Amino acid sequence: MALRTLDSLGSLSGKRILVRCDLNVPMKGGAITDDGRVRASLRTINTLLNAGAQVIVLSHLGRPDGAPDPQYSLAPVAQRLSELLGKRVTFASDTVGGAAEAEVNRLTNGDVLVLENLRFNPEETSKDENERRGFAQKLADYADAFVSDGFGVVHRKQASVYELATLLPSAAGLLIASELGVLERLTSTPERPYTVVLGGSKVSDKLGVIEHLLPKVDSLLIGGGMLFTFLAAQGHSVGKSLLESDQIEAVRGYLEAADRHGVRIVLPTDIVMASEFGAKAKTAVRPADSLEDTPFGDSGLGLDIGPDSAAAFAEIIRSSKTVFWNGPMGVFELEPFADGTRRIAEALTEVDGLSVVGGGDSAAAVRALDFSDDRFGHISTGGGASLEFLEGKRLPGLEILGWQA
Repeated sequence: MALRTLDSLGSLSGKRILVRCDLNVPMKGGAITDDGRVRASLRTINTLLNAGAQVIVLSHLGRPDGAPDPQYSLAPVAQRLSELLGKRVTFASDTVGGAAEAEVNRLTNGDVLVLENLRFNPEETSKDENERRGFAQKLADYADAFVSDGFGVVHRKQASVYELATLLPSAAGLLIASELGVLERLTSTPERPYTVVLGGSKVSDKLGVIEHLLPKVDSLLIGGGMLFTFLAAQGHSVGKSLLESDQIEAVRGYLEAADRHGVRIVLPTDIVMASEFGAKAKTAVRPADSLEDTPFGDSGLGLDIGPDSAAAFAEIIRSSKTVFWNGPMGVFELEPFADGTRRIAEALTEVDGLSVVGGGDSAAAVRALDFSDDRFGHISTGGGASLEFLEGKRLPGLEILGWQA
């Protein structure tokens, strides 16, 4: 059965539509620091408005532990959505209480309402299916149909993602359809050469992706904190760098599997070592096979791939037709350790084919380093959902919309 899309809902004029977005944006001091996910929601919302619908936006923000917490209020997000839409967006100070009900009843065609953080209600993420369904029913009572467009949560079996889709006529929004189309290209019909770039802190977070994609790719480039477990698996000392010693044997197995499949696993040949974690740390670039030989002795820690490695990675990326990147190459938030990530991002903008930035920290990195979204083939909003898709896992939020792997 194919994914149900907006067309399956028929005429939307005059209907109230619940739209589950993923507006879980990074915040600092009550201000949004990256509005990428808000922008990603606009296409579906505008499509519904142009069809004459009344739009009720649902989302979570952060992890408020099932109770109201002002630091996780969606009020700033509603304000930003209003600015991007160029029209008034109403905000309800609760989700299924009196304020929400009153605002819903005031809606007219073309109006947009944002309800307060779903996760202020413990039933949203409850492990009890009946509790989730009861909360979903309260939401369903507000509307005529449901559109699921928060790709970043489709791997979660939560009330607003799964149960709500069973209680109303439901369909995927344009963002989910777009994300799914790109990910299916990565797993089913990639144009070659096909390169996957993995970074981030923990190799344990990426083992499932490595296992599932290894037989399908031509090159696998490893950076970020996870690279040190790979170096340790090859017998190298890594000083005080991040290391998951319990994953060394698993990594050795993947190195051997890569040889059998004829896949290149490319590790950095040089590393930016630091005397400590911080922007003012002393640094030294050292060969990857002698990281202990630094001015800092055994206390040095690696915080970025070196310039030779960045150049080599960039050349492989530029010569590829399909590239998927998930995870920064170093601690990009600190300028002395941002160059590796910056050079990978730059190379992705030069790919003559499909370049995909895999959400999460990678998406935050390219924006923090002043790359505009339109320089890449696709920037995923998925993060964990994208990785679970690439691992071949079941995604309940897609399956309930008719999608089958």
